[in-house]
Amino acid sequence: MINIKILCVGKIKEKSLQDLIKEYEKRLSKYCKLEIIEIDDEKIPQSYSEADVIKIKDKEATRIKEKLNKFGKCSIIFLDLKGKQYTSEEFSDKINNMCIYGTSTLVFVIGGSLGFSDDLLKLSDEKISFSRMTFPHQLFRLFLLEQIFRAFKIQNNETYHH
Repeated sequence: MINIKILCVGKIKEKSLQDLIKEYEKRLSKYCKLEIIEIDDEKIPQSYSEADVIKIKDKEATRIKEKLNKFGKCSIIFLDLKGKQYTSEEFSDKINNMCIYGTSTLVFVIGGSLGFSDDLLKLSDEKISFSRMTFPHQLFRLFLLEQIFRAFKIQNNETYHH
């Protein structure tokens, strides 16, 4: 069974979002072994400089790297505004191909509010963008889970996608 890890900067605070995420975790249990790992985010001051942004990204990058180093062999996918955009079918194929030709563990990384450091992005096997729009990071976790679930439904020719 495929292993999927979602490494997230920040925690989900809203109960309603937590419940929806749990529902998708339950649905996905049929298709994969899913683990969601939360990393503390850095507090962003009300008024901040470019130097502050770099420091914040670097601190979050250090925490992300520490977790990634513990995972062993895996394919690392960063969710980044500058990443490649896929249709749901293409995303499904991408996941399938990464598992067949890569590793049985996929790690999706959702960064903090300020994004990723350039140094950290160099560790990625793939950078994916769901849209050029910006979404709240807490809500984006739900979007990712739904698209992963949809990808498995597509791979298995099961109704849901249309």
